[in-house]
Amino acid sequence: MDIEVIHRPSYSLAIAKLTPNERIRAEAGAMVSMSSDVTIETKAEGGLLKSLGRAVLGGESFFQNFFVASAKGGEITLAPELPGDIAVIEMSGNKLMVQSGSYMASESSIELTAKVSVKALMSAEGVSMLEATGSGTLLVSAYGAIFEKNLAAGEKYIVDTSHLVAFDGTMGVQPKPIGGIKSTLFSGEGFVVELSGPGKIYIQTRSPHALINWIIPQIPQPSSKS
Repeated sequence: MDIEVIHRPSYSLAIAKLTPNERIRAEAGAMVSMSSDVTIETKAEGGLLKSLGRAVLGGESFFQNFFVASAKGGEITLAPELPGDIAVIEMSGNKLMVQSGSYMASESSIELTAKVSVKALMSAEGVSMLEATGSGTLLVSAYGAIFEKNLAAGEKYIVDTSHLVAFDGTMGVQPKPIGGIKSTLFSGEGFVVELSGPGKIYIQTRSPHALINWIIPQIPQPSSKS
């Protein structure tokens, strides 16, 4: 599988070139276009309970789409819901923690499991994250550009959880106050975590929650009738 990402970082589009009979799994709604002879299979991958866990806990779709190339190969293009970037991650048996809603596509060899754990609870906006394991190509999406930060062993780095896209599953995670009590309550910053290396962090430069908080006051309110 060969993947090229164009129009980065604002309106990224992933072009996946599939070899004969190759399959790629994608989140519902991610497909933009594809070769006419590529077929689609929609199923609850991993069974009822695992699919339900990904949907309820991981923020992903209950059903996932599998696109299968013909004997001649094929092409499919994919894009995220929000305007932003796509990171192509090559996994080789390692574990990656992915924020809810950031998973976009992967090779069939990548296993996806919704994890409710102390690490997920401390680093996620909700109570769980997706754990990606195995070997192959994984695509994650972001709102805004993706900033990749490599940490050396013992190095620490603080990230607002609403900007966290993914991080190596072996990294240490610790919730942190943004500063003193006044800063924590009135700085306007969200929840933050301190991640400890070694490992890589994928950070989105924009926050979906900040977008929502900006939009809501702009919505006209119905006038009340006395």
